[in-house]
Amino acid sequence: MSRDEQPHEHDDDADLRAVAPVIAEVRRCPPLVHCLTATVSMGIVADGLLAAGARPMMTETESEAPVVTEAADALLVNLGTLSTDAMAGIPATVFASIAAGHPWVLDPTAIGLPPVRTALACELVGLRPNVVRGNASEVLALRGGSGGRGADASDGTESARGAAREIVALTDGAVAVSGPVDRIVGADASAGAGAGAGDSGEDGTPKIEVRRGHPLLTRVTGTGCLLGALTAACLVAVERIGPVDPPVGTSEFAARAARSAHAATVWLDVAGERAARRAPRPGAFRTALLDALDEIGEHALQTAEEDR
Repeated sequence: MSRDEQPHEHDDDADLRAVAPVIAEVRRCPPLVHCLTATVSMGIVADGLLAAGARPMMTETESEAPVVTEAADALLVNLGTLSTDAMAGIPATVFASIAAGHPWVLDPTAIGLPPVRTALACELVGLRPNVVRGNASEVLALRGGSGGRGADASDGTESARGAAREIVALTDGAVAVSGPVDRIVGADASAGAGAGAGDSGEDGTPKIEVRRGHPLLTRVTGTGCLLGALTAACLVAVERIGPVDPPVGTSEFAARAARSAHAATVWLDVAGERAARRAPRPGAFRTALLDALDEIGEHALQTAEEDR
């Protein structure tokens, strides 16, 4: 049976169908994502973006990053292995990206205990990233918490809900909290949320929940960093798709941010599930994950073209 003749896993997946237009737009017109990311994750971030259909750019030096970011479509700032040069270059690059009108994602990796990156992350939140993406301990650390153990969370995603709500109030964007259940805070969950995703908490703050993924995603270095990069790519796609109709009390900025974070989260989580079925060990899983990202993107674009 040829590849084109094989039955697609995508067709019966309500979560994928909900975000397929965003994935298809990433594939149709590949966004260039400028990634200021951890050294240990550069490989999977670059390869993952390429597999998804986007384009990576990795320059981080103070002398070049603020200049070349103008050529990009979006920016990812990840604080995972913060060098002295990156420490100096990040604020200037963010300012240049904002001036160019580009959306950007802040991934405050491993903050809490390290004083330098924690202070920088708190400063960057004030520059209103479209999306803040992190695990629960990192999100809590942005509001004064102690953080986790390195890049590992020591808190559940629901425990970060209050901190995420406070960050949303500062940025008017979205906060994506990664964990066994991924939670996106900041816009009405009914705005393209899909099956099994979405309600409001007791405080009335809308949220999207994604109950997908696989434990092997936590056993390969850099998958969280890759999620931040995919989110940046999806931000560009959502902007290109056109205006959204935000819920009452929610800005279009916030609605676009939440839609982008949701699309990226579902894309990576479902790819992780499929990769794990094909490759149940971490080494092979990494390769299978890239293949699954490519497969999902290819199918979304093919379906979108057929529906035109």
